[in-house]
Amino acid sequence: MKTEHNITEMMQKMGKAAQAAAQNLANISGAQKNAALAAAARQLRDNKDKILSANAQDMAQAQARDIAGAMLDRLMLNEQRVEDIAASLEAIAELPDPIGDVIAQWDRPNGLNISRVRVPLGVIGIIYESRPNVTADAGALCLKSGNAAILRGGSESALSNRAIHECLVQGLVLAGLNPDCIQLIPTQDRAAVGELLGLVGYVDIIVPRGGKSLIKRVQDDSRVPVMAHLDGICHVYVDKDADLEKAIAITLNAKMRRTGICGAAETLLIDHAVLGSHLPAIADALKAAGCELRGDAAVRAIDPAILLASEADWTTEYLDAILAIKSVDGVSGAIQHIAAHGSHHTDCIITENAQTAEKFLSLVDSAIVLHNASTQYADGGEFGMGAEIGISTGKMHARGPVGLEQLTSYKYQVRGNGQIRP
Repeated sequence: MKTEHNITEMMQKMGKAAQAAAQNLANISGAQKNAALAAAARQLRDNKDKILSANAQDMAQAQARDIAGAMLDRLMLNEQRVEDIAASLEAIAELPDPIGDVIAQWDRPNGLNISRVRVPLGVIGIIYESRPNVTADAGALCLKSGNAAILRGGSESALSNRAIHECLVQGLVLAGLNPDCIQLIPTQDRAAVGELLGLVGYVDIIVPRGGKSLIKRVQDDSRVPVMAHLDGICHVYVDKDADLEKAIAITLNAKMRRTGICGAAETLLIDHAVLGSHLPAIADALKAAGCELRGDAAVRAIDPAILLASEADWTTEYLDAILAIKSVDGVSGAIQHIAAHGSHHTDCIITENAQTAEKFLSLVDSAIVLHNASTQYADGGEFGMGAEIGISTGKMHARGPVGLEQLTSYKYQVRGNGQIRP
């Protein structure tokens, strides 16, 4: 009971500190926030060896716990990844400051001038697993968008997260900002997550980033609004008018570039009209890359070496070198399958028919829909956002990569000259 009491007290204290920091950030210039980000980037480079040493310890502990390969890939840092993290902070600093941006402005017949102005959300709680780079990305995006952040990384990356967070704090201090702008929960006790999810009045929104069980728990238990996606059931559809070489290259990249990310393709749909001409070459490329294939009866009639898919395969996020393949009746069949089995995350069509592509882009109800491009582009950095906190599949606030603008709301500023309402 004493431990639970201490954690409750600690989280209340962090919530109050974050709220105060967020209020102070409202008066901070974009130049000062950029200076903090630039200083943090320098700290990351200067402390590269310390970060890699901490990550090596995390990796050793994770391997001893027999953590899956996809999780290990997310966890692992090397010199290039540390440099990428530092460069990401600099890219965020170079982006326009969204706070105070006038989204729209108009005059009313009664003389009132109305402006819709972008403002921060306030305090953002970010709960994430494995990826140490999220510590930097989330902290930097929150700072740039005028929000205070409370970060809660996974136990498997605790030492890496701490080393990166220290660089962020040093950057804040060097720029003369409150170090409470970016806080890292210091304990791995799961009770801290429960307390964070209940910090109503201090935390304005929760952004979870991790596996299905983590995100489901957050969505089920949080008393604070949540911005997240549950599954990444991403599809690649090869249309009858698809260029075969493009189909091979895009499918291979969408599945195998990094199998453990939420934008990795999990299901390949092929128009039955080109099943015989396109499947063999695509399947051979995937097999050569070490991918296990599971197909329906029509697919296996072309290639009996492909394993028989079960109904569960159409709704499974493998995050591994496994791909389900299904024959569909044209673009309408693909759209119907995605509507029935997809997760509204990211889906792609490969076709040279512009009309078919537009139909797919218009009717597939996903946060990200691509034409002739890999689903692995489902990433805020690739969208020019500098970085992202995660991908949102909801529709009530942000949708798709959650970058700077998605971490803001707006208010109305109304300027009058003595008007009273009749």
